[in-house]
Amino acid sequence: MVRKRVVVSGTVQGVFFRDTCRSVAVANGVAGWVRNLPDRRVEAVFEGAADPVQLLVDWARRGPRQATVAHIDVHDEQPEGLCGFAIRETPRT
Repeated sequence: MVRKRVVVSGTVQGVFFRDTCRSVAVANGVAGWVRNLPDRRVEAVFEGAADPVQLLVDWARRGPRQATVAHIDVHDEQPEGLCGFAIRETPRT
């Protein structure tokens, strides 16, 4: 079990990034969450077996067809045993 936190910048809000991310994660058995950030970036956590999680990280480097990913930061974290995949609310600033 591995966990990756990614923060994606570029044209990544308003292009179905979160919804597509959830669909790809569910289809690949990856748990976690995704949310928009107030600064127009998207943050996501992917948790599960190493290969499917890496598939999601690679997907985040491209995003959905309408997105233009400029940069992605990837951080390893300790798994928390998450179940399911959720779209979270944007945090308040």
